[in-house]
Formats: sequence, structure tokens, C-alpha cells
Amino acid sequence: MANENMSQFYAAVCAEHDIKINPHIVNALEETVLAQNVTLKLTGNNRLRRVQRLDDKDVLALSQCLRNNRCVTGVDVRYNDITDEGVGHLAELLQEDSSALHSLDLMFNNIQTDGAEVLSKSLQCNSTLLSLRLSGNKIENRGAMHLAGMLQVNNTLRELELAACDLTTQSVIAFAIVLKSNTSLRCVDISRPLLFSHQEEWAVHFSEMLAVNSSLVELHLGKMGMSDTGMERLTEGLRLNHSLRYLDLNCNRVTRDGVRHLAEVLKQNPTLEIVDLSCNRIEDEGAVYLSEAVAWPGCVLRELSVSSNNIRTEGLLSLAQAMSVNTSLNHVYIWGNHLEEPVCQAFRELVASGRLPPEQTDVSAYEVDGRVFLSEVFNSLRRHYHGSGTDTSRTSDTATDHASSHDSTFPPYVESRQLVPLQPC
Repeated sequence: MANENMSQFYAAVCAEHDIKINPHIVNALEETVLAQNVTLKLTGNNRLRRVQRLDDKDVLALSQCLRNNRCVTGVDVRYNDITDEGVGHLAELLQEDSSALHSLDLMFNNIQTDGAEVLSKSLQCNSTLLSLRLSGNKIENRGAMHLAGMLQVNNTLRELELAACDLTTQSVIAFAIVLKSNTSLRCVDISRPLLFSHQEEWAVHFSEMLAVNSSLVELHLGKMGMSDTGMERLTEGLRLNHSLRYLDLNCNRVTRDGVRHLAEVLKQNPTLEIVDLSCNRIEDEGAVYLSEAVAWPGCVLRELSVSSNNIRTEGLLSLAQAMSVNTSLNHVYIWGNHLEEPVCQAFRELVASGRLPPEQTDVSAYEVDGRVFLSEVFNSLRRHYHGSGTDTSRTSDTATDHASSHDSTFPPYVESRQLVPLQPC
């Protein structure tokens, strides 16, 4: 279907349903080159131009246009005003036998529990969608339980993102239980749930899941309130896991004692390549533990972030020295720690020698009156590194001395599984 025909069809649908034409949708349809595997980008937070955010009626018109369309395989409608009603229209589209959608990005809309339930029911019979992102929608515990139940049936979804969705302990544990048998998911993000228990029961369940799961390659557990005890429990399962490549533990309460357990895993684990420990408190001793693991012959770590961990000269110098032993580690992020002059000199030498490429670290050296300093560069670990259909490019910008916050194709396995009864609250 040509771009002009798509725009005309959209206008006709709006006229039929008495919907006011959204110029943002018209522009997107006209600017998108319709070929195979096209993603329609309709984000509501465009910084370059002011756009009219999509509401439920816009989604109705858009879903009508996408029926029987085999070119558009992705829809990106982040940061709009879509509610449960709008999700219902998208759910109907996903239930169509002619649906060609592979990715659906609904991050930071106004979707709640009912919307998550409708979406879950549609995905129980859908065999095309590979990536679903719902972060920033308050689906809460009951909505998350519906999604966990859907994962017992759906065997094609590879990426599920539910960060900042107000999950509770019950739904977090439910996902851990489901992931013991689900063999299609590759990337899961459940960061920033609402956990009020200090016993960290979820960490025990995720440890048991990691011990038996052989398909998950990327796991985001940021802002979980994880302590050293939770880290100890989690590493028990990591020791038996041989598939996970990316472990995100940013913004937790991990200190040197918890990192010691993780360092022991890194010495032996043959697959764990990327670890995000930013915004914890591992300090010098924790950094030394990590450095010993990096220098260990069996360590395959390639990317490490320890930014904002209260690390001083001893810990950062040990990390720099470990990089001279292990040549596989070539992405290191250290901003937000105590960057004294010996550290500045060591990392300037790493960058100048080519050992640490400037686009693969978040610091840049400069010299004033014979003294070396480090400024921040806006580079960070890639988010969704192993997710399906995600962009693996790393962003960079000019150096600055101000701190910044970190943002951040596998064939599905098909096998019979015993369903675990999961009931919403």
C-alpha cells in the first residue's frame, strides 16, 4: 500500500468514525517509507517539533489502517495519552489472523489493569508479536498477573518490559515461576516494582528460575531494593546458569559483601558479558573484588558499569590494572565516583593507548595547569542489547562536568509445558 493510499485510507476511516484527523499520524504515514518490516514511529515526546499526542480515538483509526497491512511490523506509540480503551483496539488488531505486528511499544501511556488484561487475552492466541513494552503504565499487581498467566500459553514473545508498572511481590514471584518453563523470552525488565517486604523472597524465586532457565539472555532488576542478602541468593542460581549475558542491577543497595558473591560467579560463568552495577555502593573493596574477577582467566566480561558507587583511588586503579590483564573488557563506566588525579591519569592512558575506546567509556581526560582531570561523556551501557528488533547503537555527546542519569533474533523454542495456576488478586 503506497504512502498516499495509507494517508487517504486514514482520512476515510476518520470520516467514517467521526474522528478528528491527527496531523501527527498523517505526517508519520507520509514520511514512512513502506517496505518490508517497517516500524511506524508515533512517539508523543518529539523534541524537534510539537506533535499532537494520540488518544484512544486515534488508536482506533490507526488500528483500522493497519489491518491487512503486511508492511508495518512495528508500532511505537510511547508517551501518548492511550488508555485501556485504546489498548482494546490494539488487542483486536493482534487477534486478527492477518496481523503482522512484531513489536508494540506502549511505554508511558495511561494503561491500567483492565488494559493489561485485554492485551494478555489477545496475546494468548497471537503468534507474531515478539516485543512488548509497557514500562511506565500503572498496570499494578492484577494486570501483571494476567501477563504472567499469558506467558504460560504464548510461546513466541521474546521481549517483555514492565519497568515502573507498580508490580508487587506476588506478581514479581509469578514471573519467576513462569520463566522456569517459558523458553521463548530472551529479555525481561521488571525494574522498580513496589516491594514492601525486606525478606527479598523474590530473589530466592529468581535464583531458582536462573538455575533451570536456559533461554533468558537479558534480565533487568534495577531499583528492586536488593541488598547483599538478595545478591547472595541471586548468585546461587547464576552459578548454574549458562545462558544469561546481560544482568542489570542498577540503583539497588548492594555493597562490597554482595559484590564479592557476584565476583565469584564472574570467575566461572561462561556467558555473562554485561553487568550494570551503577548507583549502588560497592566502594573500594567491592571494586577490588570485581577487578580480581576481571583478571581471572575464565572471566568473559565485556562491559561493566560501576558509576556512582563511592569508589575511590584504590578501587578504580585496581580496575584499570585489571584491564591490562583481561583484554575482553573494553566498555567501562566510572563517572560519579571519586576521580582523583592518579585515576585520571590511569584512564587517560587507557584511552590514549587505544585499550579503552573513547566511545566505550563515560569519561574524557583534559589537562589544566599540568594536572589531569576527567569530565563526563554521555555514553552508557546499551539498553535492550539482546532484545528482538532493538537498536544496539550507543549514544554519545560532548564532554561535560555535569552528572547524567542512565537511560539504558533468536528462534523461539516450542515445547509442551505444564501450566502453573496463577490467579489475579
